[in-house]
Amino acid sequence: MAKSKKTPVDRRNFLKGAVGGAAALAVDTGAAEAQRAEPARSAATPLMAKESDPGPLSKAEVLTEGRSGSDYMVDVLQSLGFEYVCANPGSSFRALHESLINYGGNKPELITCCHEESSVAMAHGYSKIEGKPACVFAHGTVGLQHASMAIYNAFCDRAPVYMIIGNTIDATMRRPGAEWDHSVQDAVAMVRDFVKWDDLPISLAHFGESAVRAYKIAMTAPTLPVVVVADSELQERPVPEGERLRVPKLTLTAPPQGDSGAVAEAARLLVGAESPVLIADRAARTPAGLKLLIELAETLQASVVNQMGRMNFPTRHPLNQTERSRAAIANADVILGLEVADFWGAVNSMRDQLHRTSRLIAKPDAKLITITAGDLFTKSNYQDFQRYPEVDVAIAADAEATLASLIEACKRLITSDRKRAFEERGRKLAELHQEALDKARTEATYGWDASPISTARLYTELWAQIQGQDWSLVSDAAFSSGWPLRLWNFDKHYQYIGGSGGAGIGYGAPAAVGAALANRKHGRLSVNVQNDGDLMYAPGILWTAAHHRIPLLSLMHNNRAYHMEMMHLQRMANRHQRGIDRTGIGVTLNDPNIDYAQIGRGMGVHAEGPIADPKDLGPAIGRALAVVRSGEPALIDVVTQPR
Repeated sequence: MAKSKKTPVDRRNFLKGAVGGAAALAVDTGAAEAQRAEPARSAATPLMAKESDPGPLSKAEVLTEGRSGSDYMVDVLQSLGFEYVCANPGSSFRALHESLINYGGNKPELITCCHEESSVAMAHGYSKIEGKPACVFAHGTVGLQHASMAIYNAFCDRAPVYMIIGNTIDATMRRPGAEWDHSVQDAVAMVRDFVKWDDLPISLAHFGESAVRAYKIAMTAPTLPVVVVADSELQERPVPEGERLRVPKLTLTAPPQGDSGAVAEAARLLVGAESPVLIADRAARTPAGLKLLIELAETLQASVVNQMGRMNFPTRHPLNQTERSRAAIANADVILGLEVADFWGAVNSMRDQLHRTSRLIAKPDAKLITITAGDLFTKSNYQDFQRYPEVDVAIAADAEATLASLIEACKRLITSDRKRAFEERGRKLAELHQEALDKARTEATYGWDASPISTARLYTELWAQIQGQDWSLVSDAAFSSGWPLRLWNFDKHYQYIGGSGGAGIGYGAPAAVGAALANRKHGRLSVNVQNDGDLMYAPGILWTAAHHRIPLLSLMHNNRAYHMEMMHLQRMANRHQRGIDRTGIGVTLNDPNIDYAQIGRGMGVHAEGPIADPKDLGPAIGRALAVVRSGEPALIDVVTQPR
């Protein structure tokens, strides 16, 4: 860190009693200066926020220093290559915020969020497109409490989210009132069960090491959220005269590969199998993972069941047997799970009846193999690790990193006889794949002209206008019968980002905006089919999209209910033999109906609707796409059938 040549000015004598104006200090920042742009200044910008100025401005003490600790923190963040910081503003990181926008030239760019849960969910969605974290700033106790649900989603989804939490540790330095309420002895205690690593640096050198270490840990498989606490005094105090600070070098850890002996055994079982099945969930961390899984499947001519935690395998590939997954698994003699979050659930089924029962779907003598980095990291309190799977070969390693060696091990074992058998198997699987696609297309026609609009019609109308373009679906398909995965042609890694991980509502809208932010620089068309109840958790994310001009097309899946919960109530009512006529109480979103188009317009987003006539949907999509192509977000409120 270059030492400032500006002599610090005594805080009690500089501009004491000033009522207007501001002084800009020239700071020697060394080589980093060339990367920092002078931020625009507005005469209308207030000198201080109300919270920071409890008394008359004439009594304010204006502090001006050559370098602050927060300037060094920005140096560290810039070294890590962050493109964005998502944040709802908070006084506990006010110095870091100011250093970022002035000293750092707003690089990484600050994305203004209206809720901390949205900040984290945006970073979550961004990471699944870019394969690296965005940074999140959050304020003290209350900011972290708001963010906690989104952190848990990222934890369950094995997504690398990087957080910096402001906190005032020294009690003698806390301002009376809210600063005490927002400070805490152990800031990360409330989320420590669902982050991978955290630290509380007590010096700037400590911060530098911890910040770089946190990034490295977040990006080491299994990738997970991390938190670094930035003490407010450490941020705000000037760098001590003569202190020599440097930014530690980041070296990412190569992902762990499977043991060679275990990989050889897995290859032997797969090559010798008559009906092998590959189940992929979060296997493809990068585009390379998608290509490797295709190569493995084609080498073996094996069935692939894509659980779509990530975009693992092309939907139109003839070996894709996802639409008939139950039959494929039931017929398999060898099953390989690749980063499958719930392998037990993949080979078993459970009936949710008065007495819950389960049974094995797979053959009792089927050989089961797992490759997952999940075996390298398990915590006890939160039970996201699911039921214990009894397998024959368990490889604790990153699946994507292990695929290349597994492919080579398989190729070495394939004889000409086995290759002929594989080719015949591939032809049969291609026929079954086409039958499943034809069936899905037929089922999509049911209720084609119905009002409310069927979800199949919604996705078909959308597909008709985006196919052939460079598109990315940045929403989960689970709440709309999986129609896009059944009907659309997914063949690129960024075309699908999977679900929330922890099934926490409020993830969908901000994650879609975060993913669209990542897609923006690539010129991709981002589309989002947005659940109505989910948007109501954090509607302010629409303003964030409009303010930062994040092009995103959102089609509301407006079924006017928390429909999954309605189905649960109906199941309970039937079980208790009470009828379902009252099961709308507490789960429907009507009386009054929510006008999402009006909400969108109020947030600065182009919006149309509500649309209930399917004939009006296609033209509305066309108009909204024109807006999105111009670089702005757009929303269409579509009144839909439940699923």
